[in-house]
Amino acid sequence: MNRIIRLIEQDKVRIKALKSVASLSLPQCYIAAGFIRNLVWDSLHGKQTPTPLNDVDVIYYDASESNENEYLELEARLLTLMPELNWQVRNQARMHIRNNDKPYLNSVDAMSYWPEKETAVAIRKLENQDYECVSVFGFDSLFDLKLSHNTKRTKAIFKHRVKSKQWLNHWPKLVLVY
Repeated sequence: MNRIIRLIEQDKVRIKALKSVASLSLPQCYIAAGFIRNLVWDSLHGKQTPTPLNDVDVIYYDASESNENEYLELEARLLTLMPELNWQVRNQARMHIRNNDKPYLNSVDAMSYWPEKETAVAIRKLENQDYECVSVFGFDSLFDLKLSHNTKRTKAIFKHRVKSKQWLNHWPKLVLVY
C-alpha cells in the first residue's frame, strides 16, 4: 500500500527498524501491528510527532525452527542494532499453541486471529530494497479510522484491549465497530 510506504519513508526510526529486521533474514518476516497502525492513525489525526511505540512486533513463520527460545536470541540481536526499541519477536508457527487456535498456515494467516482488524497489518523490507505491506482485512478501515472487532476473538478481549491501550484517548476520531 503506497500511502503506508510514503509514511514509513518519512520516519527515520521506522526505516532503520525495517532494515534491522531485514538483516535477520527470517522467513515470512514482517513488522506488524502498532508499528503501522499507529503511524497511519497519527497521520490522519495530524500529529506532528509520532506516538511512541510501546513495542515493535516482529512476526515470522518458521515451522522447522527447533529452538523454542530462538525469539529471545533474535530480540537480543535487534537490541544491539536499535536498543531504543522494545522488540517483541514471535514465530507465528508456534503462536497457535499459546492462543489455543488451530495451527496457523503462515504469518498472514496468524494475523487473521488478532483481536482488531486494523492491527492485522504488516510491512517488510525486501531484498530489492522495496517494501511489501500486507493486511489481512484490507486497508480501508485503517484509513477510515475504524477500530473493528475481529470475530475470531471475543468481544470481551477486544473491549479490554481498547480500554487498556487507551486508543480512543490517543486518537479521538476513531470509530468502534463491533
